[in-house]
Amino acid sequence: MEIRPHPDWRQALVESYDDIFRPFGPSAAAPGLPAVDDGWRDLLERACARIRASVRTHGGSLRVTEISEKYGSLRIRWEGSMSPEAAARVEEAVDLAEARSATTCEVCGEPGVLRAGEWLATRCDAHGDGRHPAEVEQGIEHPHVERRFIDGHWHAVFRFYDRTSDRFVEADFPCSQVE
Repeated sequence: MEIRPHPDWRQALVESYDDIFRPFGPSAAAPGLPAVDDGWRDLLERACARIRASVRTHGGSLRVTEISEKYGSLRIRWEGSMSPEAAARVEEAVDLAEARSATTCEVCGEPGVLRAGEWLATRCDAHGDGRHPAEVEQGIEHPHVERRFIDGHWHAVFRFYDRTSDRFVEADFPCSQVE
């Protein structure tokens, strides 16, 4: 009898959400297998639940094609076919996960900050490995810029991630028109 090792959380995540990692059946490869440390496990589980709910509620299909770290924060790539409303909700779930990763230690999941060194990494003090926090202008930490078509013109809407409520809040300053 062959004894299989217990799959780690990454494989378990793919198996739990096979409808978004392998929408074409269990034999299909899961190219989106997370390539990140353990500290981002919870935020990925939350993101997958939000993505699944969006697709089930609004219809369509998608496949997660990549989950990785770049410049100290999470990147989730996907492809699919769905209504604009469903796609917007999926993008919001992805944006929230990526924004939360910029405030979460990738090693342990505790609150963290972007740290500079040989490469950028989001780490808590305990896992900072002597890296100093990256310089970020006070008051504009974790910005998220969104383009919206308002009154016949494109505008930039600035939102910021609020870790406590796990949502975006709009900036108090006015939007500027963008081309």
